[in-house]
Amino acid sequence: MKLTKRLSVIASYIPAGSIVADIGTDHAYLPVYLVLEGIAPEAIATDIHNAPFQSALKTVEGHCLLNKISVRLGNGLEVLRPGEADVIVVAGIGGRNMEEVFEKAPEVLRQTKRLVLQPMTAVDIVRQWLWDHNWQIVDEDLLKEDEKFYQVLVAEPGKDLYKGDPEFGINLIKKGHPLMGELLQKREIQYVQALKGIKKQAKTENKEKEQQVEAKLMMIQRVKEQWLNAQKSIK
Repeated sequence: MKLTKRLSVIASYIPAGSIVADIGTDHAYLPVYLVLEGIAPEAIATDIHNAPFQSALKTVEGHCLLNKISVRLGNGLEVLRPGEADVIVVAGIGGRNMEEVFEKAPEVLRQTKRLVLQPMTAVDIVRQWLWDHNWQIVDEDLLKEDEKFYQVLVAEPGKDLYKGDPEFGINLIKKGHPLMGELLQKREIQYVQALKGIKKQAKTENKEKEQQVEAKLMMIQRVKEQWLNAQKSIK
């Protein structure tokens, strides 16, 4: 089975021999791939909505893997038993929704060895949640697919001592990731436009927002310098 670039990157962070739970699995392509490739001996594919649940069931049945992949209909991690999965994948949902998923099942997370996360939005909220709940971000990746950037976070139990900014973290900067410059430029343009919009409104209550955006622009400049220095050291 051929995966999209996004799912391929996620799959690359699954340790061999792990039992994997894919939350919000949609068509169950990831768990099917992991089992077919011998990366995961077993997997769990879950979705909260009936239509993708049925699609997942069809995919698993079509590959004759119902004996190795459990397809479940339910909300987030609530369909898992503590200790049932070594690795939990949550991808393709917003950061705030991801935070809600975690908050509802702390007992499941306590017995999980690794999280592989790909928030569609608000990656800063996810990073901050991980830091606040003693999850160490051990690795990160960045990819671009269909003109969109996707950040992948890999976390394991432990205290993160070197955090960086919640929006960008530190791992991609230290790697001198080749796509980081393009992402920083995109975010800088967005913040500059937001700042212009705030200043046009000229409302007293917007002063705090203006300061927040200006702080973000300063942060991007710092991150850009760190990333450029990392790139130089790598070369």
